[in-house]
Amino acid sequence: MDPLLSSLILIIFLFTLLLSGIWVAIALLSVGILGLSLFTSVSVGSIMATTSWGTSASWTLTALPLFIWMGEILFRTRLSQDLFKGLSPWLAYLPGRLVHVNIVGSAVFAAVSGSSAATAATIGKMSLPELRSRGYNERLSVGSLAGSATLGFLIPPSIIFIVYGISAEVSIARLFIAGVIPGALLVILFMGYIIVHALLYPDDVPEEDTQHLPFIEKVKLSGNLIPVMLLIAGVLGSLYNGFATPTEAAALGVVGALLLSLLSGSLSWKTFSDSLMGATKTSCMIGFILVGAAFLTVMMGFTRIPIMLAEWIDSLSLSYYGLIFVLTLFFIVLGFFLDGISIVVLTTSVILPMVQQAGIDLLWFGVYVVIVVEMSQITPPVGFNLFVLQGLTGHNIFYLARAALPFFLLLLTAIILIVVYPEIVTWLPEQATIRK
Repeated sequence: MDPLLSSLILIIFLFTLLLSGIWVAIALLSVGILGLSLFTSVSVGSIMATTSWGTSASWTLTALPLFIWMGEILFRTRLSQDLFKGLSPWLAYLPGRLVHVNIVGSAVFAAVSGSSAATAATIGKMSLPELRSRGYNERLSVGSLAGSATLGFLIPPSIIFIVYGISAEVSIARLFIAGVIPGALLVILFMGYIIVHALLYPDDVPEEDTQHLPFIEKVKLSGNLIPVMLLIAGVLGSLYNGFATPTEAAALGVVGALLLSLLSGSLSWKTFSDSLMGATKTSCMIGFILVGAAFLTVMMGFTRIPIMLAEWIDSLSLSYYGLIFVLTLFFIVLGFFLDGISIVVLTTSVILPMVQQAGIDLLWFGVYVVIVVEMSQITPPVGFNLFVLQGLTGHNIFYLARAALPFFLLLLTAIILIVVYPEIVTWLPEQATIRK
């Protein structure tokens, strides 16, 4: 059968399964089985066995459940309760005042959870009732939270960086370091927007929230955040200085999170077991998707789909910027229907050959993909952050999407900046000493 026709059949079958609501991993495995059965003569069973084992037996993959467990442990401490109290005195003087807690709080929690949805849920439970009770504009409050919670994907340690690193065979430690400056850039863009909005629409921000506290009092109020910040610095610092591999840094993070939970009085058997089960469920889900994606990748290799797609893109003679523009549109459209991890594992095998052929740095491309995937978290109909906020606020999905639109555009601005100035991504990893 003609390779183009076979690829079209498989794509239609895949999207049919995805739109039906079936598990992503099952959809990937089903398409792989169909492709190998119809278009090749290889043994499906043996290919599935070797692919499943090769994917799940990766030592690099051990960092994934450990970082997830670290986030689950800290999620169940008093961090979320202390975050608003600790951050608000420092941010009350900025135009926009306590709305900035959504952004800075999301950045802090992103560094301990690695999850966008978990960041939205945790910060939302803490900040939205406070902002509502103080008279802040509702659309500004929920929009800023929807946008800033996407930092859970970019600020290390990021789960999606681990997934991309395994799929693309790129150093996870270098990806973590590469996400630091773009993450800080997004924080600056988000806070800058809040400042401008507050200056243009002062009625959206109440006046009575300004707090005049002495420096020592601010430090006391922020005291409960210091151990967590030290833990984050220790985990990332061990990676940056080459003292630990990603797996070793993840283990350090778990031990540190357990100690913090114990010292804060939050560690109980229920907390421990709930965090362990939460990490197990999430890790198994991601691992299952990775196995399905690896099996689909092998099938695509037999059917020559990635090679044909790369040759087709090459035949268009697109410029560097033209290719990035087309890929951005492609990922945004996928984001309407798929979650971020599924987008990465589903497209890596198809996209990377053409990216490499175009001479694009895979480390830079990983950060680019994560920022584009962040946009999918705040676009309907499958925007996970919007689903989380819908449960917290009761607003319909389209109200939340409109509220998050300025932050979608700011994410797009960040993509333009890293395309024009790739050093934003590549400079810091070049300075770091990193162990494999």
